[in-house]
Amino acid sequence: MADCPLLRMVTCVSTISELVAAHTDLDPAQADWLHLLIGDWQLISDLAFADLVLWVPTTDGAFMAVAQCRPSTGATVHYDDIVGSFAPEGSVEILRETMATGKIHKIREPRWFGTYAVREDTVPVRRGSTVIAVLARQTNLGSGRTPSRLELNYVEAADDLLTMVSVGDFPLPDGTTGPRRGAPRVGDGLIRLNGEGEVLYASPNALSCFHRLGVMGPLVGDSLIEIVTDIVEYKSPVDESLPLVLLGKAAWRAEIESRGVCLSLRAVPLIEPSGARIGAVLLCRDVSELRRRERELITKDATIREIHHRVKNNLQTVAALLRLQSRRMKVPEARAALDEAMRRVATIALVHDSLSQALDERVEFDAMVGRVLRLAADVAAADTPVRTVCTGKFGHVPADAATALALVLTELVTNAVEHGLAPVGGGTVEIIAERTNAGMHILVSDDGQGMGDAGPGGGLGTQIVSTLVANELRGTISWSARPGGGTEVHLEVPLDD
Repeated sequence: MADCPLLRMVTCVSTISELVAAHTDLDPAQADWLHLLIGDWQLISDLAFADLVLWVPTTDGAFMAVAQCRPSTGATVHYDDIVGSFAPEGSVEILRETMATGKIHKIREPRWFGTYAVREDTVPVRRGSTVIAVLARQTNLGSGRTPSRLELNYVEAADDLLTMVSVGDFPLPDGTTGPRRGAPRVGDGLIRLNGEGEVLYASPNALSCFHRLGVMGPLVGDSLIEIVTDIVEYKSPVDESLPLVLLGKAAWRAEIESRGVCLSLRAVPLIEPSGARIGAVLLCRDVSELRRRERELITKDATIREIHHRVKNNLQTVAALLRLQSRRMKVPEARAALDEAMRRVATIALVHDSLSQALDERVEFDAMVGRVLRLAADVAAADTPVRTVCTGKFGHVPADAATALALVLTELVTNAVEHGLAPVGGGTVEIIAERTNAGMHILVSDDGQGMGDAGPGGGLGTQIVSTLVANELRGTISWSARPGGGTEVHLEVPLDD
């Protein structure tokens, strides 16, 4: 497979799904199996110190490379991407033979890639009883040195996993690695276990990981679950899946915490073609610093939400005081000014209330805008029947824009009610929100008396709106006459998602 140049290259499509759909007869279940394989084959590539190339038979009898993987533990064979290329004629025969026999083929004579030799094996990829593809294992022999004990153990583990690929036992369908960061890799530390959970080999990095937990000695010959049981602290919580992972019986992940050290473990059971479990590969990684930083972030997020909660309470207190003061005022203009100040403070409090319940610094604006509109309309329209209608989706709005946007909408609705609808005995204020690639377009309209030739006016509310839109939201705003009577306000707001 390495002795001739590639004959053809497909450049119009690049993903495995597109290549499989366009050039093969594989059904969706078989394509999903290939996705599972390439989702976890970095483990095999690193253990084998070899490149992996996935060849699938095409509808015209050729073989196409739909995926490739380079090892992080050794030199690569393919410095250029070969995905989408067709196998040369000299390699098609061995690929067909591998699919027909369903057996691993080891080519004894190395082949040459330029100035370095490459040893190549072909492994059938089986799903159920059907061979659906061929996995080529290509090892760069350029170093020419005697393999170490670590390399020998790595390669033996890779051989076991490739045997599982050939009989349909790998990838492991239930071998979830979990959502948490810090998944262990081959270079982080590797332990080989026998069928009873005893250590056959531990890499230097794996020994270092367990030494940090307080485990001294070579580990080889010891039962890993007994060792861990002795060091786990009595009152510390223990992952329920930990025993099965330490015994290598389940393809799961677990974590050990002791003496301020946290190890992330991942078990990969090794299964014979007969179905018997012969042992496992256990990957380990010290994630103590990573977990410490995660806890700091969680604490920081909780502190920020608590601050928003307290600010909301303080602002609500200020709004209540303004309301009490307004009720005692005898001068109508002073009472109206305090009512407007109370409304603006209450609007800001609503934003902080939403932020105190959010997991990030983003506001679900649709859930809040109804409360904002009711507050503005109720305060502004004490004696005027007003109906507010909101259509479209605001979506999530960043915290630094949410307060300004809420205040702008409050002022626009208030102005529409006080100056557009009040003289005509009520009406409807409609808000239409539309998300765009650049941000958001908002239309606020009313069916009142309209602006006339005077324009939007120069009152405090208009000044607040113009200032917030220009300085805080970095957007644009314009007023115009509404067809059929009333006023329209167009608002363009760029948002950084």
